[in-house]
Amino acid sequence: MEKARVRRCPFLNRGLRISLTDERPADEARMVLFRFPEGVRDFVATLDAETGSAIDPDVIGFVREDPKMAGTMEVALLWSGSREERIRGFVNSRATPQGGTHVDGFRDGVAAAVTGYAREKGLPVADPDSCADRLGEGLTAVVSVKLDHPEFLGATRGLLGNPYVRECVGEAVRERLGTWFADHPERAAEVVDRMTDIHERVMTA
Repeated sequence: MEKARVRRCPFLNRGLRISLTDERPADEARMVLFRFPEGVRDFVATLDAETGSAIDPDVIGFVREDPKMAGTMEVALLWSGSREERIRGFVNSRATPQGGTHVDGFRDGVAAAVTGYAREKGLPVADPDSCADRLGEGLTAVVSVKLDHPEFLGATRGLLGNPYVRECVGEAVRERLGTWFADHPERAAEVVDRMTDIHERVMTA
């Protein structure tokens, strides 16, 4: 198992400790310990640090069990000064590079929270469908679900197909992010302004 995958497992399974020891001939054995108490929140902060962002990360995260999708979700996200999108999906600790219903639900939930807050405050923003296509700019996120019966599409198992997962993740993200916006109005306004700025740049391009 490669080092990157070993390091990823404690991110996706909070409380897990993994140590690697290099016992090849050298002056002394070298050991590396991987343990991330905040789970995917630590994962998102680490991904954001790799972009070289100078902004202190304000990571939004939550864990929720949902019997409707027969599993649990752990989601974390932040917006930074970067224009790069870094959204990563995982199912039962396995990467899903093609995304799937868990990532689609995450996008739905973020778009709904952003547009809902904007309308409540009378701020300009595009409709949710258009917003969902553009919200990734500067967004770093990890969407990890653990399911009793995951259904994958395609031979590579890189695309999740469980239909209820999209609805469950979308609703949970909308609720949690909506609460965060209400508690952090200045940051919420910054996110809405970002969406408006992106819309204007797309329209004038």
